[in-house]
Amino acid sequence: MTSPIELVIFDCDGVLVDTERLALRINVELGAELGWPMDEREIVDRFLGRSNASVNGQIAERLGAEAADTWEKRYVARLNEAVDRELTEVPGISEVLDGLDLPYCIASSGSHEKMRRTLGVTGLAPRFTDRIFSTTEVARGKPAPDLFLHAAATMGFAPEVCAVVEDSQYGVAAARAAGMRSFGFAGGLTPAEWLAGPQTVVFDEMRALPALLAAG
Repeated sequence: MTSPIELVIFDCDGVLVDTERLALRINVELGAELGWPMDEREIVDRFLGRSNASVNGQIAERLGAEAADTWEKRYVARLNEAVDRELTEVPGISEVLDGLDLPYCIASSGSHEKMRRTLGVTGLAPRFTDRIFSTTEVARGKPAPDLFLHAAATMGFAPEVCAVVEDSQYGVAAARAAGMRSFGFAGGLTPAEWLAGPQTVVFDEMRALPALLAAG
Protein backbone atom coordinates (compact mmCIF):
# COMPACT_ATOMS: atom_id res chain seq x y z
CA MET A 1 0.00 0.00 0.00
CA THR A 2 1.35 3.44 -0.96
CA SER A 3 1.87 5.85 1.92
CA PRO A 4 -0.03 9.17 1.75
CA ILE A 5 1.99 12.15 0.58
CA GLU A 6 3.16 14.28 3.51
CA LEU A 7 5.72 16.63 1.91
CA VAL A 8 5.80 18.27 -1.53
CA ILE A 9 9.24 19.17 -2.90
CA PHE A 10 9.16 21.67 -5.75
CA ASP A 11 11.90 22.23 -8.28
CA CYS A 12 12.28 25.97 -8.93
CA ASP A 13 13.14 26.77 -12.55
CA GLY A 14 10.31 25.77 -14.86
CA VAL A 15 8.04 24.71 -11.99
CA LEU A 16 7.72 27.85 -9.87
CA VAL A 17 9.32 30.49 -12.08
CA ASP A 18 9.35 30.50 -15.87
CA THR A 19 13.10 30.90 -16.26
CA GLU A 20 13.68 27.96 -18.57
CA ARG A 21 12.41 29.77 -21.68
CA LEU A 22 14.75 32.67 -20.97
CA ALA A 23 17.70 30.34 -20.34
CA LEU A 24 16.98 28.41 -23.52
CA ARG A 25 17.01 31.54 -25.66
CA ILE A 26 20.26 32.75 -24.12
CA ASN A 27 22.01 29.39 -24.49
CA VAL A 28 21.03 29.20 -28.16
CA GLU A 29 22.60 32.65 -28.65
CA LEU A 30 25.78 31.72 -26.78
CA GLY A 31 26.22 28.44 -28.60
CA ALA A 32 26.12 30.28 -31.93
CA GLU A 33 28.54 32.93 -30.66
CA LEU A 34 31.11 30.63 -29.07
CA GLY A 35 31.28 27.74 -31.51
CA TRP A 36 28.83 25.12 -30.31
CA PRO A 37 25.61 25.72 -32.27
CA MET A 38 22.70 23.74 -30.84
CA ASP A 39 18.99 23.78 -31.50
CA GLU A 40 16.50 24.14 -28.67
CA ARG A 41 15.83 20.43 -28.30
CA GLU A 42 19.52 19.61 -27.83
CA ILE A 43 19.92 22.29 -25.19
CA VAL A 44 16.86 21.03 -23.32
CA ASP A 45 18.29 17.51 -23.47
CA ARG A 46 21.79 18.49 -22.33
CA PHE A 47 21.25 21.37 -19.91
CA LEU A 48 17.70 21.51 -18.52
CA GLY A 49 17.61 20.51 -14.87
CA ARG A 50 21.38 20.12 -14.53
CA SER A 51 23.60 22.00 -12.11
CA ASN A 52 25.87 24.84 -13.22
CA ALA A 53 28.86 22.57 -12.63
CA SER A 54 27.45 19.91 -14.94
CA VAL A 55 26.62 22.39 -17.70
CA ASN A 56 30.00 24.10 -17.41
CA GLY A 57 31.72 20.73 -17.55
CA GLN A 58 29.97 19.84 -20.78
CA ILE A 59 30.94 23.16 -22.35
CA ALA A 60 34.55 22.87 -21.19
CA GLU A 61 34.81 19.37 -22.62
CA ARG A 62 33.55 20.61 -25.97
CA LEU A 63 35.14 24.08 -26.23
CA GLY A 64 37.79 24.27 -23.52
CA ALA A 65 37.90 25.84 -20.06
CA GLU A 66 38.38 29.42 -21.26
CA ALA A 67 35.34 29.29 -23.53
CA ALA A 68 33.30 27.67 -20.76
CA ASP A 69 34.24 30.53 -18.42
CA THR A 70 33.24 33.10 -21.05
CA TRP A 71 29.95 31.27 -21.68
CA GLU A 72 29.10 31.23 -17.98
CA LYS A 73 29.87 34.92 -17.44
CA ARG A 74 27.82 36.01 -20.45
CA TYR A 75 25.02 33.63 -19.51
CA VAL A 76 24.72 34.91 -15.94
CA ALA A 77 24.76 38.56 -17.04
CA ARG A 78 22.16 38.05 -19.76
CA LEU A 79 19.94 35.85 -17.62
CA ASN A 80 19.94 38.33 -14.74
CA GLU A 81 18.97 41.09 -17.14
CA ALA A 82 16.19 38.98 -18.66
CA VAL A 83 14.92 37.90 -15.23
CA ASP A 84 14.68 41.48 -14.00
CA ARG A 85 12.96 42.58 -17.19
CA GLU A 86 10.54 39.80 -18.07
CA LEU A 87 10.41 36.87 -15.63
CA THR A 88 6.98 35.64 -14.51
CA GLU A 89 5.85 32.81 -12.29
CA VAL A 90 4.67 29.60 -13.91
CA PRO A 91 0.95 30.13 -14.65
CA GLY A 92 -1.23 28.73 -11.88
CA ILE A 93 1.50 28.12 -9.30
CA SER A 94 0.27 30.77 -6.84
CA GLU A 95 -3.18 29.18 -6.89
CA VAL A 96 -1.62 25.79 -6.25
CA LEU A 97 0.38 27.07 -3.28
CA ASP A 98 -2.65 28.93 -1.90
CA GLY A 99 -4.66 25.71 -1.88
CA LEU A 100 -1.97 23.29 -0.77
CA ASP A 101 -2.61 21.85 2.70
CA LEU A 102 0.68 19.96 2.91
CA PRO A 103 4.14 21.16 3.96
CA TYR A 104 6.29 22.10 0.98
CA CYS A 105 9.79 23.26 0.10
CA ILE A 106 12.12 23.91 -2.86
CA ALA A 107 15.02 21.72 -4.01
CA SER A 108 16.71 23.19 -7.06
CA SER A 109 19.81 22.78 -9.20
CA GLY A 110 20.13 26.56 -9.07
CA SER A 111 22.17 28.45 -6.50
CA HIS A 112 20.63 30.28 -3.54
CA GLU A 113 21.70 33.55 -5.13
CA LYS A 114 19.82 32.73 -8.32
CA MET A 115 16.69 31.67 -6.40
CA ARG A 116 16.71 34.80 -4.28
CA ARG A 117 16.61 36.79 -7.49
CA THR A 118 13.98 34.78 -9.37
CA LEU A 119 11.69 34.21 -6.40
CA GLY A 120 12.07 37.84 -5.41
CA VAL A 121 11.19 39.20 -8.86
CA THR A 122 8.07 37.02 -9.05
CA GLY A 123 6.98 37.66 -5.47
CA LEU A 124 7.12 33.99 -4.49
CA ALA A 125 9.99 34.27 -1.98
CA PRO A 126 7.83 34.86 1.15
CA ARG A 127 6.03 31.57 0.53
CA PHE A 128 9.22 29.56 1.14
CA THR A 129 11.41 31.56 3.59
CA ASP A 130 13.93 29.07 5.01
CA ARG A 131 12.59 26.03 3.13
CA ILE A 132 14.87 26.40 0.11
CA PHE A 133 17.56 23.83 -0.77
CA SER A 134 20.21 24.10 -3.49
CA THR A 135 22.38 21.53 -5.21
CA THR A 136 25.36 23.52 -3.88
CA GLU A 137 24.61 21.90 -0.49
CA VAL A 138 25.21 18.31 -1.64
CA ALA A 139 27.96 16.28 -3.27
CA ARG A 140 26.10 15.32 -6.44
CA GLY A 141 23.48 17.12 -8.49
CA LYS A 142 20.50 15.64 -10.30
CA PRO A 143 19.99 12.92 -11.55
CA ALA A 144 21.64 11.72 -8.31
CA PRO A 145 19.15 11.62 -5.40
CA ASP A 146 21.33 13.62 -2.97
CA LEU A 147 19.45 16.92 -3.11
CA PHE A 148 15.98 15.47 -2.61
CA LEU A 149 17.16 13.22 0.20
CA HIS A 150 18.84 16.23 1.86
CA ALA A 151 15.69 18.33 1.58
CA ALA A 152 13.46 15.56 2.96
CA ALA A 153 15.78 14.82 5.88
CA THR A 154 16.10 18.49 6.80
CA MET A 155 12.32 18.90 6.66
CA GLY A 156 11.90 15.75 8.77
CA PHE A 157 10.19 13.40 6.32
CA ALA A 158 10.99 9.91 5.03
CA PRO A 159 11.48 9.58 1.26
CA GLU A 160 8.44 7.35 0.77
CA VAL A 161 6.04 10.08 1.90
CA CYS A 162 7.57 12.77 -0.33
CA ALA A 163 6.35 13.93 -3.73
CA VAL A 164 8.62 15.83 -6.11
CA VAL A 165 7.32 18.28 -8.73
CA GLU A 166 9.81 18.50 -11.59
CA ASP A 167 10.00 19.63 -15.21
CA SER A 168 13.21 17.90 -16.34
CA GLN A 169 14.19 14.34 -17.14
CA TYR A 170 17.10 14.60 -14.70
CA GLY A 171 14.79 15.81 -11.93
CA VAL A 172 12.30 12.96 -12.23
CA ALA A 173 15.23 10.51 -12.41
CA ALA A 174 16.60 11.97 -9.17
CA ALA A 175 13.20 11.61 -7.48
CA ARG A 176 12.96 7.96 -8.53
CA ALA A 177 16.51 7.33 -7.29
CA ALA A 178 15.51 8.87 -3.95
CA GLY A 179 12.52 6.54 -3.64
CA MET A 180 10.04 9.39 -3.99
CA ARG A 181 6.99 9.82 -6.16
CA SER A 182 7.36 12.40 -8.90
CA PHE A 183 4.97 14.62 -10.77
CA GLY A 184 6.46 15.57 -14.12
CA PHE A 185 5.28 18.95 -15.38
CA ALA A 186 5.13 18.84 -19.18
CA GLY A 187 3.67 22.30 -19.59
CA GLY A 188 7.12 23.78 -20.18
CA LEU A 189 10.00 22.75 -22.43
CA THR A 190 10.50 19.05 -21.72
CA PRO A 191 8.51 16.61 -23.87
CA ALA A 192 6.09 14.50 -21.85
CA GLU A 193 7.70 11.27 -22.99
CA TRP A 194 11.03 12.33 -21.46
CA LEU A 195 9.33 12.60 -18.05
CA ALA A 196 7.30 9.39 -18.12
CA GLY A 197 8.43 6.42 -16.06
CA PRO A 198 7.95 4.48 -12.82
CA GLN A 199 6.38 6.29 -9.88
CA THR A 200 5.76 9.34 -12.06
CA VAL A 201 2.56 11.15 -13.00
CA VAL A 202 2.97 13.42 -16.03
CA PHE A 203 0.72 16.49 -16.31
CA ASP A 204 0.71 19.65 -18.39
CA GLU A 205 -1.53 22.09 -16.47
CA MET A 206 -0.16 23.33 -13.13
CA ARG A 207 -3.63 23.96 -11.70
CA ALA A 208 -4.27 20.20 -11.91
CA LEU A 209 -1.52 19.45 -9.39
CA PRO A 210 -3.55 19.58 -6.11
CA ALA A 211 -5.98 16.92 -7.33
CA LEU A 212 -3.11 14.74 -8.53
CA LEU A 213 -1.35 15.05 -5.16
CA ALA A 214 -4.57 14.18 -3.33
CA ALA A 215 -4.90 11.05 -5.45
CA GLY A 216 -1.38 10.06 -4.44
